[in-house]
Amino acid sequence: MIQTIGMIGTGNMGSAILRGVVEAQYIRASMITVFDVSSKRMREISEDIPGIQLASDCAEVAEQSDLIILAVKPIYVQDVINELLPALNGKAVLSIAAGWTVSMLSKSLENSGATFMRVMPNTPALVGEGMTALCDESTFSKEDFEYAKGIFDSVGKTIILPERLFDGVVAISGSSPAYVYMMIEAMADAGVKEGIPRANAYEMAAQSVLGSALMVLSSGTHPAALKDAVCSPGGTTIDAVEELERKGFRAAIMDAMQVCAEKSRSMSR
Repeated sequence: MIQTIGMIGTGNMGSAILRGVVEAQYIRASMITVFDVSSKRMREISEDIPGIQLASDCAEVAEQSDLIILAVKPIYVQDVINELLPALNGKAVLSIAAGWTVSMLSKSLENSGATFMRVMPNTPALVGEGMTALCDESTFSKEDFEYAKGIFDSVGKTIILPERLFDGVVAISGSSPAYVYMMIEAMADAGVKEGIPRANAYEMAAQSVLGSALMVLSSGTHPAALKDAVCSPGGTTIDAVEELERKGFRAAIMDAMQVCAEKSRSMSR
């Protein structure tokens, strides 16, 4: 049974998860142990979350925790696991590293006595609106799996999917905030060109994206029907839609996501 959590890596994603579980009162700060190679980040997380326990190295995190979350960049996962191995017997290991497959985790943790799970969150977890995919091909017990799901429910929405879909997950939710930010920036730039003050333009663009997303989620209406409802006959919006179609707007997004998914596949080869 999981009672204590360890986090290795306290960057944007790691710290967002920690703040989320503490603010949701899912687990007390005193039951969490963290380590980061950056002493600055360690100081920041201890200031942000009073009562959290700071470890001197990765091994100490494993010794003090029932569940260890690997929140480091993919290129460092193997090195971190190597440090953890002597202290992993009976522990649960959760990886949020893109490209790290169940097979790779199984091989790296072989004979360690640890169970493991793969998860793909995204950065809107920072504001409690993350989208996290949990891989159903896990060696966690049913109880531990539900506990881990609760961690990510604390910072947004969760979905359980088979690993064969995870390259698509990376493209549609893991990396997609970057595409949305680019669109917001472009919309704001166009607003500035029309004379709208930049601060107002960013707020208007971002709120419009947020509101549109909520319309999709809350109405259950197909996005195409919602688009049609904005396009009055002979109006301004249909001219903008025509120009986006002419410039390959949808094709560009689909192509970008395909490239993203392929990069994810290549990282796990």
